[in-house]
Amino acid sequence: MVSQRIQLSGLTYFLAKAKAFNELLKVRLSFLVAFSCAFGYGLATRGRVDWETLLMLTWGGFLLSGASVGLNQVMERDLDKLMTRTMNRPLPTGRLTVHEALTFILLCFVASMILLWTYTNPLTVLLSVVSMVLYCFVYTPLKRVGPVAVFVGAIPGAFPPLLGWIAATGSVSHEAMIIFGIQFIWQFPHFWAIAWVSDDDYKKAGFKLLPSGGGKDLNTAVQIMIYTMFLIPLGLLPAKFGITGLDSAIVATVCGVAFFAQTFSLMKTGSRQSALRIMFGSFLYLPIN
Repeated sequence: MVSQRIQLSGLTYFLAKAKAFNELLKVRLSFLVAFSCAFGYGLATRGRVDWETLLMLTWGGFLLSGASVGLNQVMERDLDKLMTRTMNRPLPTGRLTVHEALTFILLCFVASMILLWTYTNPLTVLLSVVSMVLYCFVYTPLKRVGPVAVFVGAIPGAFPPLLGWIAATGSVSHEAMIIFGIQFIWQFPHFWAIAWVSDDDYKKAGFKLLPSGGGKDLNTAVQIMIYTMFLIPLGLLPAKFGITGLDSAIVATVCGVAFFAQTFSLMKTGSRQSALRIMFGSFLYLPIN
């Protein structure tokens, strides 16, 4: 009976740690990053997919993303305690120690590098490391400096489909820069909508992500509208340059116009609900396009 209780206690401990490591990796976000890598690879190969390479690229992208967001949580653990949306993360709650987190992050990073080096090419590996450095060591500290952080963060945020393309071709072409550009521009309305919704929480940690002096005002709403409007012509470029077909161009235009239309409500009302609609609309826009 005592032995059974010890085993149950050990199982409970293991499951709790597994859940904490799962949260550290931000599995859903890391999966989206991995999907973007796979999407870029699929576009570049035009259906002539090496499935083993695609699988390993996806795993490598997932692990690299997990290592990046995990390191971000280690660096911001004291700030996460201040915000409602982050105070229950593994490090602020003590469910993981810094040593445990860093060890796990290092293992994920090394595993991702081995996979990417083995199954892709040196340029993919190099840009993967650049992406992690920009995200963790440039974007993360800049969040408390000003809205320039969003510009910097949009660069590694747009890397996944670019890395997928480079993994397939070994070079940076104009087609690769087109898909990079679409995801780069998309991140401005996406992150500003999140910053609008979470503004009160972000202020507790000293984060300054909104443009126009950090205000939830008409100027910020107009900037969100402008960047969203740019996505409409940008969404047509993949079809123009033969990356996708006419059907994709039609879908991209319809989605772009629908996404753009949502910004007018924010300019009119300045409400949290309008910002939420833009935020969720941005989540739908990217995978569809």
